[in-house]
Amino acid sequence: MPGSPAIQAFFDEPTNTVSYLVSDPHKKQAAVIDPVLDYEPKTGKATTVSADAILAATKTDGLDIVWVLETHVHADHLSGALYIKLKTGAPVGIGEHVREVQKIFRPVFNAADVSGEGAEFERLFVEGERFALGDLEVDVLFVPGHTPADVAYMIGDAVFVGDTLFMPDYGTARADFPGRDARTLYRSIQHLLSLPPEMRLFMCHDHKAPGRDDYAWETTVAEQRARNAHVKDEVSEDAFVRCDARSEGCRPCGAPPPTAVHPGEHARWQSSACGQKGVHYLKVPVKLSA
Repeated sequence: MPGSPAIQAFFDEPTNTVSYLVSDPHKKQAAVIDPVLDYEPKTGKATTVSADAILAATKTDGLDIVWVLETHVHADHLSGALYIKLKTGAPVGIGEHVREVQKIFRPVFNAADVSGEGAEFERLFVEGERFALGDLEVDVLFVPGHTPADVAYMIGDAVFVGDTLFMPDYGTARADFPGRDARTLYRSIQHLLSLPPEMRLFMCHDHKAPGRDDYAWETTVAEQRARNAHVKDEVSEDAFVRCDARSEGCRPCGAPPPTAVHPGEHARWQSSACGQKGVHYLKVPVKLSA
């Protein structure tokens, strides 16, 4: 197996999101994966408490953040990527198919200033791309389905899977957003589950499946193949798409959308606002009933 990165997890309970600080323990270069910008829907206030905790950890451990990595465009939280870029100068990277996501959501928010070409990011990763993190190598895995643009990052013996998978007792990502596709999601998950059985998988979220008392976000390929509620080995693609193999109340089958879906999608593109003082505005679409 390849080398092991040092991994620190930061859990944001209001959005059930896990952000990661991943580093080469020898050269002390680090990447932040899926950072959160704290947002209070009732007041419209955003703070940087979660992102500042990550930055504080880098000072404690003497780490140099050289990348901010997004697995996908998030609907359930505002991203802290631009804030960390502002504080560290580290470039922000995401999968190249973010262009498709921008083109889907640009008319939803009447956001004429969104490029539609991913120009808001410093790096658009392609399938199979590799780059260095100190002495470690990062492999970009294209895993669409939840959105058209999802990627996972394989760093040494660890894979950061974004929203493709949850812990085995909770199942898989939802597949009901614009541009999503359940069959594509199933095939992306099979791509991940074809990795060596001992490969460690790190989730982007945990919602504590019924009967489990503690939050958890690390598992293995072998464990997912044996026990995942939606895609363990005996579950076929057709069964996955029909939801026949899924537990009651599963997220991919039409659970209510996350509370931050509209501000989360719109705020992602507003690079000029992040980290700046003053009042900023989000466009929230309103659908009138007949």
